[in-house]
Amino acid sequence: MLQAAKSQSWAYLQLMRPANIVTAWADILVGFAASGSGLWQQVDMSLVWLLVATSGLYGGGVVFNDVFDAELDAQERPERPIPSGMIAKQNAIALGTLLLVLGIVAATQVSVTSLVIATTVAFAAIVYDAFSKHHNIFGPINMGICRGGNLLLGVSAVPAMVEQLWFLAIIPIAYIAAITLISQGEVHGGNNRTGIAALVLIAGVISGVLTLGLIPEYQTLVALPLIVLFAWRVIPAFVQAWREATPANIRTAVKAGVLSLIVLDAAIAAGFAGLPYGLLVLGLLPISLSLAQIFAVT
Repeated sequence: MLQAAKSQSWAYLQLMRPANIVTAWADILVGFAASGSGLWQQVDMSLVWLLVATSGLYGGGVVFNDVFDAELDAQERPERPIPSGMIAKQNAIALGTLLLVLGIVAATQVSVTSLVIATTVAFAAIVYDAFSKHHNIFGPINMGICRGGNLLLGVSAVPAMVEQLWFLAIIPIAYIAAITLISQGEVHGGNNRTGIAALVLIAGVISGVLTLGLIPEYQTLVALPLIVLFAWRVIPAFVQAWREATPANIRTAVKAGVLSLIVLDAAIAAGFAGLPYGLLVLGLLPISLSLAQIFAVT
C-alpha cells in the first residue's frame, strides 16, 4: 500500500516536469531584475509570490499537455503517467486545474497587472495544449507567448515597468518558438526546413540579447560570457538535429534548448543587475540538470 502511494506521488511529479519548472523560475528572476528590483537591495514577498505563481502556471500547463495528449501518448509514449494507468485522467485534470488556479491566485497577491499577465499565460497554455500545439506556425508562436508572458510576470513586480519593457518578451517568444519548431519531430523525426527555421530563430535570439545594449541600464560586456555559454550549449545540438533530424537528435536538442533557458535568462539578468545576479540565476542550472536526470524534459 505504501509503495503504491509512493509510486503514484512520483507519477504526479512526472506530470509536472520539475526540471522545466525550475527554468520558469529563471524567467521570473530576469523580469524581477529588469524591473529595477534586485535581490541585493531587497527581498520582499512579491518575488516569492511570483515564483509560486510561475510554478503553478507552468506545472498546470504541462499537466494539461498530457491530459489532452492522453490518447496519442497511449500509442507513442505508453510509459507516461496517464496512459500507463498510474494516474486517472480526471485526477490529472483536477491537478492541472488546481495548479493553474494557484498560479493565478499567487499572482493576485502582487498586483492587478500580475493577475492579468498570469491569467493570460494560463489561457495561452490551455489553447496551446488543446488546439495549437500541432499547428506548424501558430503552435510555436503560442508556446513562445506563454514564456514571454512568464518573463513579464517577473517584471510585474513593478507594474509600471511592464509597459516600458514589454519588448523583452520577444526574446523568449522567439527562443521557445525555435524549440517548439524543432520538437515537432521528437517522435517520428523532423525535416531540414524546421531545423533551419529553428537555427535562424536562435541567431535572432542571440542578436536580440546583444541589442539590449542599446538600453542604458544594460551592460552587454558583463553579459557576454554568459551569452557565449548559451550559444555553446544550444547551437551544436540544434545543428546536429538539423543535419540528422532523427528523433534521438531532436530530443537531445529539445532538452538542451529547454534547460539552456536558464543560461539565456542568466545572460539577460547579468546585463541588467550585474554578474553576481546573473550567476545566481545560472545556479538554477545544476538543479534543473539534476532533476532532468530523473524526470522527462519535453
